[in-house]
Amino acid sequence: MARTIVHLSDLHFGRVDPAILPALLRVVAVAAPDLVVVSGDITQRARIVEFKAAAHFLETLPAPVLAVPGNHDVPLYNVLLRWLWPLERYRRYITSDLAPFCEDAEIAALGVNTTRALTFKDGRINQRQMEAAMRRFAHCSKDVTRIVVTHHTFDTPDPVPGAIVAHKVVG
Repeated sequence: MARTIVHLSDLHFGRVDPAILPALLRVVAVAAPDLVVVSGDITQRARIVEFKAAAHFLETLPAPVLAVPGNHDVPLYNVLLRWLWPLERYRRYITSDLAPFCEDAEIAALGVNTTRALTFKDGRINQRQMEAAMRRFAHCSKDVTRIVVTHHTFDTPDPVPGAIVAHKVVG
């Protein structure tokens, strides 16, 4: 049985036109997903009102949601909040789980938080996160498709001459 996953990213509540949300919900509903993946930048400026609107929207989606934060979900101008509790609002309104995991007989999807309080645009994962991801996927059978969800793309080494390389989608 095939699985359908809808991927939403960069919703930027706080800048989104509320008039488009019903249409987006209809498109997602027509796709009849088994899972909706939301890969960060859920808000524009990590304001409470933006998180509340985003949380309400996510609750209306027709499938389980696996979400990770993006750099816009960390407060930009509230320096104290940014340094001491960068994802406190994300955890309160979206999910407290910064490494969400969904699994069934065909797929295993893991969210990895790439945001950092010290960076404004770029993200990264650390060795501890890589090891945790490997442990999380270790029990999966070889037939299970493993999916890693992050907000930031990964830099890849230069390809080996003659190697087949997947192209990075930027959007």
